Amino acid sequence: MSKRSVWMLACVALIVVVPLLMGGEFSGADGEAAALIETREGFTPWFDPIWEPPSGEIESLFFSLQAALGALVIGYAIGRARGRREARD
Repeated sequence: MSKRSVWMLACVALIVVVPLLMGGEFSGADGEAAALIETREGFTPWFDPIWEPPSGEIESLFFSLQAALGALVIGYAIGRARGRREARD
């Protein structure tokens, strides 16, 4: 392992560990924005969801599947473009 890799790994570890030691929370901006909007007077949602998952775990599963499928499509497109370029050359 090179010196550069060790330094980069140490920096990443510091970026992750220091906020945890300081009592920071890793929460998403979506939840904070939704909470801020819902506290305003006169807030009414524009629509209701068609179906809500029965638990947070199921919701996380669907989110993970969506991310995996998106990564698969992007990886396929990049691989296909590279294959075409190599075949052309």
